[in-house]
Amino acid sequence: MYRAYYLSRIGWWLKEVRARLFQRKLSENELSTLEKLFPYYRRLNPAHKSEFRKKLEIVLTTKEFIGRGGIEEVSSEMEVLIGATIVQVTFGWKKIRLLHFDKILIYPNAYYSRIQKTYHRGEVNPKLGVIVVSWRSFVEGLTNETDGINLGIHEIAHALKLENKIHNNGKMEFFKGKDWTHYQHLAEKEIEKIKTGRASVFRERAGENEHEFFAIALETFFERPAEFKAEVPELYQSLVNLLRQDPLVWINPRSLS
Repeated sequence: MYRAYYLSRIGWWLKEVRARLFQRKLSENELSTLEKLFPYYRRLNPAHKSEFRKKLEIVLTTKEFIGRGGIEEVSSEMEVLIGATIVQVTFGWKKIRLLHFDKILIYPNAYYSRIQKTYHRGEVNPKLGVIVVSWRSFVEGLTNETDGINLGIHEIAHALKLENKIHNNGKMEFFKGKDWTHYQHLAEKEIEKIKTGRASVFRERAGENEHEFFAIALETFFERPAEFKAEVPELYQSLVNLLRQDPLVWINPRSLS
């Protein structure tokens, strides 16, 4: 038990050293990709944009992006946009960047899972420290930013929830205990509401279990914040507290006009 813990700490320390000594710098083309193709970044004010870029550079330095299913070479656009999604979801924390999940597998389309005997568009494997996405589905989610469906945010949300448990033996650390307990109470009520067929700002799949609800809640939080807050304001505020950010407040309001 202790050996595994110390090996984990050594691995974390090595990643930190790498991030500091060999940090990747965003090129002009990559900065252009952010401005043109990543709406969340585009709406930030200058100070937040600077913070975003710094964190993104560290994320890109510490993640390995691997093509699968015919993708022989992962483009910088793929790396930047997927990395930016990690930064978006974790932007409320300075140091949280999903260190456990250091490999991103990218398939061109939906892929077949031999374990679950079905096709997937994305998944998270905590044992291997891997996040998997279908590039086509990822881009579709990014292109339509108001439908509440975003594969990138969905899978990163799963990883975030798992990362919190992995590094704290089931206890909540960067999710503050009181805030997490309050969120869970509200989430349980909303899940029951969805299961009974009552109207909800969340799509039906959110009623499957607490894990799917959390992922879909984050999709809705970032893509349909006004509708989310109007329908379930207390639950919305609980996510503001958990994620330490509010899409309706701290982004540049002039970019929404």
